[in-house]
Amino acid sequence: MKRILVLGIAAIVLVTLAGCAPGPNDLARSPDEEGEIAGFWLGLWHGLIAPITFVVSLFSDGVSVYEVHNNGGWYNFGFLIGMSIIFGGSGGGAARARRSRAKD
Repeated sequence: MKRILVLGIAAIVLVTLAGCAPGPNDLARSPDEEGEIAGFWLGLWHGLIAPITFVVSLFSDGVSVYEVHNNGGWYNFGFLIGMSIIFGGSGGGAARARRSRAKD
């Protein structure tokens, strides 16, 4: 009985999380007003400046965190790498934990 309850709760959580997934970007692979499509390098740059862009976007309707006129996966990959660089990636926390254990 307990196993069925756990599986039921897990299924509900999974369906709820799947319902929150974003839909497709209809503007992907379409040029912007200047005729350009953002690629990997622009995605990397946007990932690096994302914290600043987020704060500015709170006060300005003309600024967005994410470029919707992008080439798809490569822009997303660059954006993710840029965000990882800014927020330390997974290795930064592990290094800090090791240093704090060494001090103790």
